[in-house]
Amino acid sequence: MDENSVKVMFYNVENMFDHMNDSLTNDGEFTPEGQRHWTSYKAGKKVNAVAKVIIAAGGMQPVELIGMAEVENRNILNKLILYSPLKNYRYGLIHKESPDRRGIDVALLYLQETYCPIVSRFIMVTTDDPDFRTRDILYSKGILNQKDTVHLFVNHWPSRYGGVVTSRPLRCRAAEVLKSMTDSLILNDSNCNIIIMGDFNDYPEDESLTNCLGASQNGALINLALYSSDEGSYKYQGRWGYLDQFIVNKSLFERKTNGLIVKEYEKVISFPFMMEKDDKFTGERPYRTFSGYKYNGGFSDHLPVMIILK
Repeated sequence: MDENSVKVMFYNVENMFDHMNDSLTNDGEFTPEGQRHWTSYKAGKKVNAVAKVIIAAGGMQPVELIGMAEVENRNILNKLILYSPLKNYRYGLIHKESPDRRGIDVALLYLQETYCPIVSRFIMVTTDDPDFRTRDILYSKGILNQKDTVHLFVNHWPSRYGGVVTSRPLRCRAAEVLKSMTDSLILNDSNCNIIIMGDFNDYPEDESLTNCLGASQNGALINLALYSSDEGSYKYQGRWGYLDQFIVNKSLFERKTNGLIVKEYEKVISFPFMMEKDDKFTGERPYRTFSGYKYNGGFSDHLPVMIILK
């Protein structure tokens, strides 16, 4: 690959927990005594599985930026970057404990030789309900390849638990919080570089992304999943779709003569070892860690997505 190219990946890693009980979160099921009988061995196997995917996705050139969802804490992330096969790549880490009741967070891994963070913040998503808790939105401003300033947002929006319609306002609220940030950046500098990634728990055509965030094929924010030729990153009831998406601002999307641009639109990372036969429906599905509460020993119920910048 061209040395001026930069890979950016997002991966919902499906419950990457350590095996220790955290008294501040509802993580009891991911302990040796819990419902999932989550042990040190299983946690270590999970970490190595995630590392295998990241290495395979990079190929000859490591993935420079990796947004992650469903990671429990810094302890398990340190195991990934310091004690798994990723240890030779010198990844840096941006992470903070979020208010999510289950204790799952978002994080950003970055190759230290490629990306230099300047500012990192975690934006809370709140509603009128004082008991509402969800994942923070991770924001990082930094310098890419010692020349381009980029604004990165890593998201894991509220789930569809309780029903799509009932939970929709929560995802719209997350979209509004994110939009207020991106609007300010674009107002300050129309030529800035904004990269939004995440598991939005909604599809590209849903209200939270189209109306609340304003991501489309031709607006101020461009949803790159709408340009993808792949089926999707997540399979639900036999149908593939994009819950995991990349969104960029118009300046980064347009074909400029100089400066940073999107070289390759969103694509799904899918190797044979990441898939298994779909016994209930046709074809294959992601080889996941759990099927219900049954330990499956796989990778994740989501496939990672990637874009390439130049």
